[in-house]
Amino acid sequence: MATPQDVLPAPSAHDHPAAPPAAEARIVARRKPGQWAAAGVALLLAAMAVNSVIRNRAFQWSVVADWFTARSVLDGLALTLWLTAVTLALGFVLGTLLATMRLSTNPVLRTLSWSYIWVFRSTPPLVQLLFFFNIGALYPTLGLGIPFGPEFVTVKTVNLMGPTLTAVIGLTLLETAYAAEVIRGGILSVDRGQLEAAAALGIGRWRVLRRIVVPQAMRAIVPTAGNMLIGALKGTSIVSVLAVSDLLYSVQLVYLQSYQVIPMLMVATIWYLVVTTLLSIGQYYVERHFAKGATREGLPPTPLQRARAALTKVVRA
Repeated sequence: MATPQDVLPAPSAHDHPAAPPAAEARIVARRKPGQWAAAGVALLLAAMAVNSVIRNRAFQWSVVADWFTARSVLDGLALTLWLTAVTLALGFVLGTLLATMRLSTNPVLRTLSWSYIWVFRSTPPLVQLLFFFNIGALYPTLGLGIPFGPEFVTVKTVNLMGPTLTAVIGLTLLETAYAAEVIRGGILSVDRGQLEAAAALGIGRWRVLRRIVVPQAMRAIVPTAGNMLIGALKGTSIVSVLAVSDLLYSVQLVYLQSYQVIPMLMVATIWYLVVTTLLSIGQYYVERHFAKGATREGLPPTPLQRARAALTKVVRA
């Protein structure tokens, strides 16, 4: 008796062609002409904008080159960098204390911390600086002594609060409010389960803070702190209203005498671009440092590594 296998014809090689080997398979990327056209238009517009800036004689690039490294401009730049470093360092120190108060279980500390942050984040920085600059009208003297009692030492506010000190105090108090929220957000980003696991293992609080909380919190803190640093650098320009000789005030003194407003403003603009670019590069590598171990794939190559790999590929080709 014939079986179904005997009746059906045997399959041939033409019925089921073999899959091509992996070496012959080639993946072709989908063509995107619209994106390339948009990129070409964007490059054309960018080139036109750069050409209009370079060839516009109203910018007076020769004047920009003459004043770019002038002593007065460099002194103003140094003061700007000093103000940025001091106010941001003090702001993060005080902001850490304020963030700790905000995360405290004590309702009084939480309320005081929230009130401070609310006041300084809700008022313009220029208003705050002008208020501290005129603090002598409200408190002609400051004293040190027993609370609600006699004072042992008194000093006149006019002699104590100069323009530079006023700028440092005003900017520091402002940065403290923002730093407190940045630090608080970074701490809250750490998984609470890890803290509970560390407590169950009997790990001390200081070691938990140093080995678990801080490394993970820094991943959330560093990007925002980098933006704060750049914002603080540019924000120091408002101290020019107090006649503090920062970068902007230094170029203002020049163009008020020479009437070369546009080229002197370009001097300040280029210096701000240079410094913020350097700070952005530093922020990138700090973020890479704290991103170690965050993903299984490892860290992506840096721009320098990608450029080196591309150059090596071109040389070998």
